[in-house]
Amino acid sequence: MEQDNAVTIGKLIISNECMPPYTEANIVADRFLKSAHLDAVALVEGREPIGLVTRHKLLFKLFKRYGFELYGKKPIIALTDTEPLIIHKDERLDVAIDKALERQAQDAYDDIIIVDDNDCYKGLVSVKQMIIQQSNSLANIIIQKEMISAKVNELKKAELMKSQFVANVTHDLRSPVNVITVVAELLNLDSERNDIEGLKRHLSLLMSGATNLRALINNILDLSKIEAGKTEVLNENFDIVTMLREVGETTRILIGNKSVDVEVIAHDGPIFIDSDPVKVKQILTNLTSNAAKFTEKGKIVLSLAAEGNNLSISVSDTGTGIKEIDLNKLFQPFSQLDYTKSKKNEGTGLGLTIAENIVKLLGGSIRISSKFGVGTTFTVQLPINQSDKTNAKTSAEAISLHDIKTIVLTEHEESYGKG
Repeated sequence: MEQDNAVTIGKLIISNECMPPYTEANIVADRFLKSAHLDAVALVEGREPIGLVTRHKLLFKLFKRYGFELYGKKPIIALTDTEPLIIHKDERLDVAIDKALERQAQDAYDDIIIVDDNDCYKGLVSVKQMIIQQSNSLANIIIQKEMISAKVNELKKAELMKSQFVANVTHDLRSPVNVITVVAELLNLDSERNDIEGLKRHLSLLMSGATNLRALINNILDLSKIEAGKTEVLNENFDIVTMLREVGETTRILIGNKSVDVEVIAHDGPIFIDSDPVKVKQILTNLTSNAAKFTEKGKIVLSLAAEGNNLSISVSDTGTGIKEIDLNKLFQPFSQLDYTKSKKNEGTGLGLTIAENIVKLLGGSIRISSKFGVGTTFTVQLPINQSDKTNAKTSAEAISLHDIKTIVLTEHEESYGKG
């Protein structure tokens, strides 16, 4: 394996202990007894290794009955292995282990002598340490393979999601473009017939198609900016109540001919906050677009309230709702829930992802509550961040101290009405 091949035997040298081959055996034994960590000593003449003496073999021989008397004064070369395993420093770890274990059983775990290009002694390597190193390498390979496999699966999943995204984008682009083209032809006919009612009706459809197309293109561009970390936040003082009413009007257009009312519940007067008005409006538009898409009857409610130092904006609908098990999937890009997929409701699934990311950029948070078959509520909390409350026409904290106004926007209403 590649990981094993990258480890050479010379990198595992643990000792360069050596002695002249004619050193007395009792001197070598004394060396072993004084160094508990020392397992072997190479016998080197000049710079050439010619033998290997191991702790357990030498001490076993000397401590036998009359061992010291018989062998203590003899040169160590006479008592040890004169044909040790000698391996070049650049030999692969796996090959070195094979050579070591091919020896006779009594020699299989003796240290290995390592030499350089000139066959000069470099040091000793423990067979046990070699096996441990190989085991670690194999474990690392297994972990790396698992990581690579997981990465491949992630890439496959991303590729599948992006393929679905391309298919959905193609569908989404085709739909509003077709609507705009057909409605433009109808408007031309209305103009030729001088049909004022037809012009009004078809202009509404044209606005709806153009709004959908613009929202789709903006979402695609915004996601690219967010992923690249190039999204900028501009801080301005603006009236959130006016913005909420504008979003309510846009939502009415998106609903089309469905039997859905749009209500805006807000303070009866301006509420000024410091934030990025373009991005706040984009958050609300994405949430209300989602509500309009999945609500066939009932109502969509946009409401405003103060929660401590935060401004709370809720978008509620009486649409299909979401199963609890699927709530964590909502903010994943390029995806929609299986039970909401149809030709009518296909989409890129980017709106909620982008809304969540923008909310975080503005220092806020977003939460969701939903009951399947009943409806869904998204609540966005944004910091009030009023830099000059004394000059603001209305403070956000004053919401709870003044009358609340409910604006109901029906299909035929063009002005605000007090509820």
